[in-house]
Amino acid sequence: MPSPGSNPAPVQARVEVRKTYKLYIGGAFPRTESGRSYLVSGADGVPLANACRASRKDVREAVRAARKAFEGWAGKTAMNRGQVLYRVAELMEGRREQFVAEVEAAEGLKPAAARSVVDHAIDRWVWYAGWADKISQILGSSNPVAAPYFNFTIPEPSGVVGVVAPETSSLLGLVSRLAPPLVAGNTVVLIASEGRPLPAVTLSEVLATSDVPGGVVNVLTGRKPELVPVLAAHADVDALDTWGVSDAMRRDTELLAADDIKRLSRRPTRVAESRFDWLDDAATERPEWIAAFLEMKTVWHPIGG
Repeated sequence: MPSPGSNPAPVQARVEVRKTYKLYIGGAFPRTESGRSYLVSGADGVPLANACRASRKDVREAVRAARKAFEGWAGKTAMNRGQVLYRVAELMEGRREQFVAEVEAAEGLKPAAARSVVDHAIDRWVWYAGWADKISQILGSSNPVAAPYFNFTIPEPSGVVGVVAPETSSLLGLVSRLAPPLVAGNTVVLIASEGRPLPAVTLSEVLATSDVPGGVVNVLTGRKPELVPVLAAHADVDALDTWGVSDAMRRDTELLAADDIKRLSRRPTRVAESRFDWLDDAATERPEWIAAFLEMKTVWHPIGG
């Protein structure tokens, strides 16, 4: 206790440790090789952070990491993939308040509305994880043939999938488009929402601390006009989800994807992205969203005597 008349020790102001937002490639968090960043502001215009402005080289590195991870991820049993993805939901639950704060700032939502969005995102991840060991039973078949053969149709993952995340829904829309190709056994290169990328970076931190192997999901932030054409034209990308591609870029993006016959999943042209209701479970929890990233392989096998 200080003696009477003595001056108390000055209280030192604490400097807050600011979060550094990086890319997520191959299970690591590199800065963009270009050294560029861009300012991310909240819905109210208040600056929130600087995010990496990924380059063409970053896209190539992400595709390379996804290709390297594909064989191991696709080779896991469907049940094991479901268990790994369910673990992601558990970790999202543990970071619930952080996600709520980031969604609230990014989308200008009231706290209760932001919590509803985050809860839906976690629940949706669980819903898709549950399909991992069921989708083959639904889509696969034993086909009748007029010959002494067995004929089976078996769904298999397409490979490396490029996903362009929705612009208007920073977390729930992102989860709704990311989970389906992962459940199917694909690896993903994700371009996050350009204006609202911070929840995607936090999700990448969740993925890094989960059981999802490095390279299965790779997250890039930056300018979509710079990144989307590179991803669409990359010869080692097998499928492309263009949901988050603007109408102005859609035609050119799909033409680039068609050059090497990529599998394409797209938002219906009659559906405006800004008006799509990501909280609508009936519209977003759909096994056909998983099927969009599967190839149907038919196998003939002679019947033994």
